[in-house]
This record gives sequence, C-alpha cells and structure tokens, in this order.
Amino acid sequence: MEFGDEIYTLTDEEGNEYQFELIGRCELDGNVYYALMPVDDMEGDEEYAEYTILKEIIGEDGVPEWVTIEDDDEFEDVADYFDDLFSREIDFDNPDAEGEEE
Repeated sequence: MEFGDEIYTLTDEEGNEYQFELIGRCELDGNVYYALMPVDDMEGDEEYAEYTILKEIIGEDGVPEWVTIEDDDEFEDVADYFDDLFSREIDFDNPDAEGEEE
C-alpha cells in the first residue's frame, strides 16, 4: 500500500487549517474510510505518531465529504482494520524494512 505524497488541508469547525498525509484507505460495510497522519507528527518520532480516521459521505450537493465517525462500535471496527493493516506493513524488528517480507 503506497499512497505517496497525498497531502490534504482540512479545516476544523473553528476555521483552523491542518495538513494531513493520506496513509490508508479502506472500504468496510459499504462505507469508505481514510487514515490520515498529521504532517506535523511526521516530522517527529513516527513510532509514537497517531493517525486520524475519517469517513466519506456524500453531501447534499453530491460532493464527497470527510467526517468524523460518531458511532463508537463503527470507529473501533475501522481502527482495528487499519491497525492490523499497518502492523503487517511495518517490520517492527527492523523499522528500515517497511513492507519487506522475509
């Protein structure tokens, strides 16, 4: 899973803008979810960096929007999926061997 340098600027409810890099995408139960890493976190220690999960919905104007997941069970299912996906891609014994198989 390679997403490259897909950087998105997201705006919160208060109008503050933040930059995120897309690190994952999945479809579960007919919904599309995105995992995004704050660009500021990527400049530090990635081992402890957290990522954000957003859900894609189609707005009233027909344009896709990303929203937070309100349902706790839905969020846990998606978070477990991404955690499993990312743990398979990173060799924790050798952090420089991302995605390599033995």
